[in-house]
Amino acid sequence: MLDSLVLHDFRCFLRAEFRPAPGLNLLSAPNASGKSSLLEGVCVALRLQSPRAGVLGEAVRREAGGFSLVGRCGDRELACHYSAEEGRQLKLDGVAQRKSDEYLRVGLVAFFSNEDIDLVRGSSSKRRRFLDFLASQCEAGYLKNLRAYERALRSRNFLLKEGPHRGRELAAYDGPLLSAGEYLVRVRRELSAELAPLVAKHVAAISPRREVSGLHYECSGGDDLASALAASASEERRLRQTVVGPHRDDVRLELDGAAAATFASEGQQRTLALALRLAQAELIRARRGSPPVYLLDDIFGELDTERRRRLLHALPGDAQRILTTTNWQWLEETGEAANWTIREGRVEAV
Repeated sequence: MLDSLVLHDFRCFLRAEFRPAPGLNLLSAPNASGKSSLLEGVCVALRLQSPRAGVLGEAVRREAGGFSLVGRCGDRELACHYSAEEGRQLKLDGVAQRKSDEYLRVGLVAFFSNEDIDLVRGSSSKRRRFLDFLASQCEAGYLKNLRAYERALRSRNFLLKEGPHRGRELAAYDGPLLSAGEYLVRVRRELSAELAPLVAKHVAAISPRREVSGLHYECSGGDDLASALAASASEERRLRQTVVGPHRDDVRLELDGAAAATFASEGQQRTLALALRLAQAELIRARRGSPPVYLLDDIFGELDTERRRRLLHALPGDAQRILTTTNWQWLEETGEAANWTIREGRVEAV
């Protein structure tokens, strides 16, 4: 659990401190006050990834040179500093970290947002990123292989754009691409198989209707990536890019046997997106032995009363939960909860 977080020059915060309670935390504040930025800061501090930005530089407060996040989880202190000049710098218990491996063993995160509906109806890149975020918290070697695959892919695509005269150099990257790519596909397939029944369970729990969900991992290269890569050589030369591999894979989502992106209503799509996030968190817990921090960013306004109630009931009571909205007037009873707001860039207890 997150005991405290201090933010410097992060998004709208000049300096702010947040000390969430171990259980349920309710944060209400007007729009554009920093609710989403606070949850983003928690995610970056614990996982070094932003759910809102492609690169960390986008989170630097305007006119600042960089940001600093210092968090404490039990007896461990995490510090992430970023600047355009020096890039990302990490410290764990005051000791500088050249790599992120040990740092990332400390905190786990499940992030929910309004944009999660794009997991269902958006591009395949959204679903790949969902799986990558899950796998990075479940498999120690996943990020290393993902970065290796991305490096090999960038190099191959650069050579393909240069033209057919770079064929010998191109072949040198096939080995690294296949080695890392086959690992990614194996892990993603395993996680997808474990996710499918969990998603089905949460769809049934959240939806007032009896809907049956399906989740299937689809490989762009079929079952044999090496053969698919060799067979796509002419297509690669024509398009000047690598056309098969984990960067082209997808996750097929279904409701009652039909494609959810095409045939499901918006309410059904939102239910399926919530079920995906709840299943992701449950699988992280099963794999790692402890629950992640649940971060729910202003998602309740898009749900009807029954789905709100069912979602709140689905959140595990022994996990730390940080929920944001503009107000909680619709919420009749929560039990014991810590209440927070944001005033003039400061996080305050209510």
